[in-house]
Amino acid sequence: MIYLLKFGASFVLPPGIFFLLAWALSVYIYKKGLKSASLFLTGITFVFYFLSTGLVAGWLMSNLESIHDQPSDPRGDVIVMLGGGATSDTPNLGETGNITSSPASRLLMTCELYHRLHVPIVLSGGQVYEDSGKEAVIARRELIRLGVKDEDIFTEPDSLNTRQNAVNTTKILSEKGWKEPVLVTSAFHMERSVLNFKKEGIDVTPCPADYMANRKQVFHYNKLMPQADSLYISNLVLREKLRTFVTRYLE
Repeated sequence: MIYLLKFGASFVLPPGIFFLLAWALSVYIYKKGLKSASLFLTGITFVFYFLSTGLVAGWLMSNLESIHDQPSDPRGDVIVMLGGGATSDTPNLGETGNITSSPASRLLMTCELYHRLHVPIVLSGGQVYEDSGKEAVIARRELIRLGVKDEDIFTEPDSLNTRQNAVNTTKILSEKGWKEPVLVTSAFHMERSVLNFKKEGIDVTPCPADYMANRKQVFHYNKLMPQADSLYISNLVLREKLRTFVTRYLE
């Protein structure tokens, strides 16, 4: 019963209520004789509805995250972690600024790799917006708190996107003579990240973190609920695919 109530409630709240209104409007204009317009509106609404379901969002994200597997025994001479967002003025144990959820997951993976491999870390990520935090600087502080030696951390605080991450980090790798980087970023972001480093002549060992979907997708009717979170995930996957296409063919 609890699942049924959740399913029903999803069509009372956004975005579900908007799909119901759009379908009602399509019926109305169909009765007014505007059959083509009605069919078009119905089709577009169904597309957005399915993109807003956990069923489609989970399948899209799982496929994207599976492109690069996490190595069972990662090896390398340096760990490279890409930034993914930070706040500038939020409290943090007497300091200000926090990395957001995705880079926080990347940070934990980076810390685990450091204690396993005992190699230096390069943190790449700048202040993307005027009111956002300095990603590499904040991540450095967090790693030190987690037991990483200050002298083992190198920051690249100027990058504003993945392309710049690869270009600027490659310069540091070249200067230090590191040739076997282990790349840490979110699993959904790994395909594009690997491609950008390859364009700079760097073959990385991908070590994805921050998984958002199960590898095995199990059907439940509640996965047909329209949810804003699911629409966000679908949009994230489609955006990554578009950016990967641009990186591969247009840059």
